[in-house]
Amino acid sequence: MNRKILLFACLTIFTIKIQAQTVTDYDGNVYNTVAIGSQVWLKENLKTTHYNNGAPIPHVPGGNSWNGMTTGARCYYDNDSITFDSVYGALYNWYAAADTNEICPSGWHVPTDAEWTAVEMFLGGSNIAGGKMKEAGTVHWLPPNTGATNSSDFTGLPGGMLGTSFTFETLSENGLWWTSTTSGSYAWSRYFWYLFAGVDRNPTPKSIALSIRCIKDVNVGLGDLNEQKIKLYPNPSSGRITLDCAENQALDLWVYDLFGEIILHRELNNRTTDMNISFLPDGIYLIRISGDTWTVQQKLIKQ
Repeated sequence: MNRKILLFACLTIFTIKIQAQTVTDYDGNVYNTVAIGSQVWLKENLKTTHYNNGAPIPHVPGGNSWNGMTTGARCYYDNDSITFDSVYGALYNWYAAADTNEICPSGWHVPTDAEWTAVEMFLGGSNIAGGKMKEAGTVHWLPPNTGATNSSDFTGLPGGMLGTSFTFETLSENGLWWTSTTSGSYAWSRYFWYLFAGVDRNPTPKSIALSIRCIKDVNVGLGDLNEQKIKLYPNPSSGRITLDCAENQALDLWVYDLFGEIILHRELNNRTTDMNISFLPDGIYLIRISGDTWTVQQKLIKQ
């Protein structure tokens, strides 16, 4: 019991050190990054014309051809990449954001709804986080750009969208970004507005085109499961996972959500353990396993 209390105390005070860096996508575009809490985000909207495996993302000019589209596509505000791409990046439908070819650079991904919620909570809640994430001033945003301080250094810009009428809308008024999380036949998005200091969360038609900000994969610097000859599969999983250990040993397992809350704790004593995770909402979790003298962890995706 005392060992578990001590381990929990160590986990509680364990801090994650993250340094700003640049990231390069498949096309060679270089992005600045920003650490906000325990997360690292691109500081700029995505510009890539290719998925991370080199497959092209079709360029489809804005218009009625987007109506009913169910495959990945990109466009540029007012169909003018020369004017808008370098500042606001490209606009993508959700199918591009969610494509298994992966649109973000290696080691990065399109944030989940939970990851967006986590950064909002870190910045004080959704009613004020938008102001802390919007670029300050009115160079790009319309006045009054309510509450904008950019104290987080996220530097959100009002790149507008290709809306439900498949025309370009709200440049200088709104910044809109996809999450990877679905909501029925829609997908969740985030929305900044020049007249509001908060962040709006909306179920959004998957066929319209919004901006994308990538977030860095979870990696907190501890050992991974392979170091202790432990296999976790399938990952991603839709309902059950299996944990295989090379030898019998007493282990403790925790599953954390992105807010650092413990979702599941199990004591393991068998070489093979089958666990039901169907009760977890879709998203990204951290699975942490401890033996007597070591702790390892790995990202777990529930979908």
